[in-house]
Amino acid sequence: MAIESLIILLIVGAIAGWLAGLVVKGYGFGLLGNIVVGIIGAYIGQWLFPTLGLWDLPGYPGIILSATIGAIILLLIIGLLRRIT
Repeated sequence: MAIESLIILLIVGAIAGWLAGLVVKGYGFGLLGNIVVGIIGAYIGQWLFPTLGLWDLPGYPGIILSATIGAIILLLIIGLLRRIT
């Protein structure tokens, strides 16, 4: 992976994790945690939307939107797991 791709991945992950933390209250994980949640959310979003036949928005806004929605889904799952245990 090129250094530019890594930097973009970290920035998109941080933005998506931060936005998801704003939407799903009470699940802030700090900067590093938000980056991890955002990156995992990006993978969830990039897998989920084409699988369901939904849109595939081009460019960075589309990537950030799908990563944010994926991160929100991830945070909701984490919240459910915390309640169960």
